Amino acid sequence: MNEDQFAARVNAVEPAAPFVITDLVSELQEQGRDIIDLSVGQPDFETPPDILEATHEALDAGHTTYTPSNGIPKLRRAAASYLNERHGLDYEPENIMATPGGKMALYESVQALVDDGDEVIVFDPVWSSYEPMVKLAGGEAVHVDLSPHGFHLEPALDELAEAITEDTALVMLNSPVNPSGMVFSEAAFEGVRDLAVDHDLAVISDEIYKELIFEGDQPSLAAMDGMFGRTVTINGVSKTYSMTGYRVGFMAAPTDHTTMAGRVHSHAVSCAVNFSQHAAAYALSEADTDAIVDNMLGTFERRKEVLVDLFAERGVEVAEPESAFYAMFPIDSDDDMQWCKDAAREAGVGLVPGEAFNTPGYVRVSLVDTEERIREAVDRLATEGFI
Repeated sequence: MNEDQFAARVNAVEPAAPFVITDLVSELQEQGRDIIDLSVGQPDFETPPDILEATHEALDAGHTTYTPSNGIPKLRRAAASYLNERHGLDYEPENIMATPGGKMALYESVQALVDDGDEVIVFDPVWSSYEPMVKLAGGEAVHVDLSPHGFHLEPALDELAEAITEDTALVMLNSPVNPSGMVFSEAAFEGVRDLAVDHDLAVISDEIYKELIFEGDQPSLAAMDGMFGRTVTINGVSKTYSMTGYRVGFMAAPTDHTTMAGRVHSHAVSCAVNFSQHAAAYALSEADTDAIVDNMLGTFERRKEVLVDLFAERGVEVAEPESAFYAMFPIDSDDDMQWCKDAAREAGVGLVPGEAFNTPGYVRVSLVDTEERIREAVDRLATEGFI
């Protein structure tokens, strides 16, 4: 087939940049190179043993068939209870739809909410798949840049208000934030709430990292006055329970949204994997979430402090992340992708370019290796002249 035979909406999007770097890192490792891969967006923790045991039990019980499209009842009950008890929400099982990863919950929600010509507001740095999802639905992403505000939303609420037009159909909110690691304030959430109510807007609130906040907490948007009926909450088990390969996420929303998104879901994927859903139900309802989270948070916070200090010693200021396992640091280059490819080839360090997040001039680092390896990664970058 030639290029003209492919759909314009597909030609309008590029491959996800993190996977471009991941592929390069894999290629270099296949050549026998020692690459410190700080590009991946997943915890470097093993899935907890009791969750693995629940997985084996699900397989032994023969849970390898199709399931109801929206998910097995046990998982939908578990997800609703988890969100209500830990995040202060008020969902019933019928408000839940299980999907193959949180990314599919996002994609199907955008497909259900965005028409040709609609505008969707996103915040930069923005996770690399948001804008392509909008384009594939026929919409246009409108960017609100948070980089002048230390990657925080509250100082940019006036800019958010100015970005809203009569064509705005949706706001996509992600906090804690991938890629910056920042956590938006309660005042920021209140500002989004006020604007959404005033302009009758739907909001997708991607809260997949909500358990991984170093200090304090953040509200869930759907729990705020006037927001339950207009919010789609996205979550899952990938990050909190180190279950990325299980591919189980979920959306929580009014039933009219799960019904419409469910139409896309039924034709796109049929259902999430059966035995993975059983394992996820166990994780959400029976695993010791506090112990799992505390262990990860302690490790990630120590790594974050090491990284920030090492860069500071070399005169590079890093906006100190407040959650999860990401940070962004500035670089002196007008081609972030080439900088990252060169860093992988010459310094043996895998990183993701800021342009992937519509924030050129920065690079994302994932704190998903030991403190020793993070120190070595910074030394390599300094030795090869990248910082």
